[in-house]
Amino acid sequence: MGRWQDGRGTLRVAGEGTADPAGVPVEIAASYRARTRGLLGRDGIGGALLLTPANSVHTFRMRFAIDIAYLDRRLNVLAVRTMRPGRLGLPRPRARHVLEAEAGAMARWGLRPGVRVTLEA
Repeated sequence: MGRWQDGRGTLRVAGEGTADPAGVPVEIAASYRARTRGLLGRDGIGGALLLTPANSVHTFRMRFAIDIAYLDRRLNVLAVRTMRPGRLGLPRPRARHVLEAEAGAMARWGLRPGVRVTLEA
Protein backbone atom coordinates (compact mmCIF):
# COMPACT_ATOMS: atom_id res chain seq x y z
CA MET A 1 0.00 0.00 0.00
CA GLY A 2 1.41 3.42 -0.91
CA ARG A 3 0.72 6.41 1.27
CA TRP A 4 -1.58 5.58 4.15
CA GLN A 5 -4.66 7.74 4.82
CA ASP A 6 -7.33 7.81 7.53
CA GLY A 7 -10.33 5.71 6.61
CA ARG A 8 -11.88 2.29 6.80
CA GLY A 9 -11.04 -1.06 5.31
CA THR A 10 -11.14 -4.80 5.73
CA LEU A 11 -8.43 -6.84 7.39
CA ARG A 12 -7.86 -10.43 6.29
CA VAL A 13 -5.72 -12.92 8.20
CA ALA A 14 -3.82 -15.46 6.08
CA GLY A 15 -3.38 -19.09 7.09
CA GLU A 16 -5.31 -22.03 8.49
CA GLY A 17 -7.75 -21.64 11.37
CA THR A 18 -7.91 -17.89 10.99
CA ALA A 19 -10.57 -15.22 10.81
CA ASP A 20 -13.86 -15.19 8.99
CA PRO A 21 -13.30 -15.14 5.19
CA ALA A 22 -15.43 -11.97 5.08
CA GLY A 23 -12.65 -10.20 6.98
CA VAL A 24 -12.51 -7.90 9.97
CA PRO A 25 -13.64 -4.26 9.71
CA VAL A 26 -10.72 -1.96 10.44
CA GLU A 27 -10.33 1.77 10.98
CA ILE A 28 -7.07 3.26 9.70
CA ALA A 29 -5.49 6.03 11.76
CA ALA A 30 -2.67 7.49 9.67
CA SER A 31 -2.82 11.17 10.57
CA TYR A 32 -1.22 12.49 13.75
CA ARG A 33 -4.62 13.54 15.10
CA ALA A 34 -6.27 10.16 14.45
CA ARG A 35 -3.33 8.23 15.96
CA THR A 36 -3.32 10.45 19.04
CA ARG A 37 -7.05 9.91 19.62
CA GLY A 38 -6.91 6.15 18.94
CA LEU A 39 -9.44 4.30 21.10
CA LEU A 40 -9.57 6.94 23.84
CA GLY A 41 -13.08 7.80 24.98
CA ARG A 42 -14.63 4.65 23.52
CA ASP A 43 -16.33 1.85 25.40
CA GLY A 44 -15.39 -0.76 22.80
CA ILE A 45 -14.63 -1.36 19.13
CA GLY A 46 -16.45 -3.58 16.66
CA GLY A 47 -13.35 -4.58 14.71
CA ALA A 48 -9.82 -3.23 14.83
CA LEU A 49 -7.87 0.01 14.67
CA LEU A 50 -4.64 0.22 12.65
CA LEU A 51 -2.20 2.90 13.80
CA THR A 52 0.35 3.76 11.12
CA PRO A 53 3.14 4.61 11.46
CA ALA A 54 3.52 3.40 15.05
CA ASN A 55 5.74 1.03 17.00
CA SER A 56 4.33 1.42 20.54
CA VAL A 57 1.10 2.30 22.33
CA HIS A 58 -0.25 3.11 25.78
CA THR A 59 -3.58 2.44 27.46
CA PHE A 60 -3.74 5.45 29.77
CA ARG A 61 -7.33 6.79 30.16
CA MET A 62 -8.75 3.77 28.32
CA ARG A 63 -11.91 2.06 29.53
CA PHE A 64 -11.22 -1.53 28.47
CA ALA A 65 -8.39 -4.01 27.92
CA ILE A 66 -7.08 -4.37 24.38
CA ASP A 67 -5.07 -6.78 22.25
CA ILE A 68 -2.09 -5.27 20.44
CA ALA A 69 -0.41 -6.72 17.35
CA TYR A 70 2.86 -5.23 16.19
CA LEU A 71 3.24 -5.44 12.40
CA ASP A 72 6.29 -4.92 10.19
CA ARG A 73 6.35 -3.05 6.84
CA ARG A 74 4.96 -6.09 4.99
CA LEU A 75 2.13 -6.56 7.54
CA ASN A 76 3.67 -9.65 9.13
CA VAL A 77 2.75 -10.03 12.80
CA LEU A 78 5.82 -9.62 15.01
CA ALA A 79 4.13 -9.97 18.40
CA VAL A 80 0.68 -10.01 20.02
CA ARG A 81 0.05 -8.71 23.54
CA THR A 82 -2.93 -7.98 25.77
CA MET A 83 -2.78 -4.69 27.69
CA ARG A 84 -4.99 -3.61 30.58
CA PRO A 85 -5.90 0.07 31.01
CA GLY A 86 -3.18 2.30 32.46
CA ARG A 87 -0.21 0.53 30.86
CA LEU A 88 2.68 1.71 28.69
CA GLY A 89 3.95 -0.55 25.92
CA LEU A 90 7.63 -0.39 25.06
CA PRO A 91 8.61 0.38 21.45
CA ARG A 92 8.98 -2.78 19.38
CA PRO A 93 12.00 -2.91 17.02
CA ARG A 94 11.08 -3.43 13.33
CA ALA A 95 7.40 -2.58 14.01
CA ARG A 96 5.90 -0.13 11.53
CA HIS A 97 2.19 -0.52 12.38
CA VAL A 98 0.16 -1.37 15.47
CA LEU A 99 -3.20 -3.10 15.31
CA GLU A 100 -5.56 -2.68 18.28
CA ALA A 101 -8.73 -4.63 19.12
CA GLU A 102 -10.76 -5.62 22.17
CA ALA A 103 -9.03 -8.17 24.40
CA GLY A 104 -9.53 -11.72 23.09
CA ALA A 105 -10.41 -10.69 19.54
CA MET A 106 -7.02 -11.48 17.99
CA ALA A 107 -7.05 -15.04 19.32
CA ARG A 108 -10.48 -15.53 17.72
CA TRP A 109 -9.13 -14.19 14.41
CA GLY A 110 -6.08 -16.48 14.53
CA LEU A 111 -3.66 -13.56 14.73
CA ARG A 112 -0.29 -14.74 16.11
CA PRO A 113 3.39 -14.04 15.44
CA GLY A 114 4.49 -15.07 11.96
CA VAL A 115 1.04 -14.66 10.38
CA ARG A 116 0.62 -12.20 7.53
CA VAL A 117 -2.38 -9.92 7.23
CA THR A 118 -3.70 -8.04 4.22
CA LEU A 119 -5.61 -4.81 4.23
CA GLU A 120 -8.17 -3.73 1.67
CA ALA A 121 -8.78 0.00 2.10
